[in-house]
Amino acid sequence: MKNIKHLVGSVGATMLMLPMLVSAQLADGSGDAGEFQTLLEGILNFINDFLIPFIIAVGFLVFVWGMFQYFIAGGANDDSKEKGKSLMIWATVGFVLIIVFWGIINLLTQSTGLDNQLLENRPKVIVD
Repeated sequence: MKNIKHLVGSVGATMLMLPMLVSAQLADGSGDAGEFQTLLEGILNFINDFLIPFIIAVGFLVFVWGMFQYFIAGGANDDSKEKGKSLMIWATVGFVLIIVFWGIINLLTQSTGLDNQLLENRPKVIVD
């Protein structure tokens, strides 16, 4: 019974705070939230431009090494084939996870208004 009261209290507090969370904005229409926005844009640019491509490259190298172990080094050695198979599976799982991570970063970027710089630089289309 005590756990149910805590659950109801937590849900109630969350429901009361939900309007504040929904109306919270990082950037206004002009896309200027100050130094915090600049910091977040720098972090997001580093993740999108350097970190994720580096991790994908490492994952690709691990996948290629696993293929080498499975097909070439593991021709007659079952243990080497298992190691190669395991490396290829884990590299594939890593690819899926990094794509999900990249999607979450881009979702956060778009939902917080940090992609305004892309929208401002896009040519405007005038419809008559």
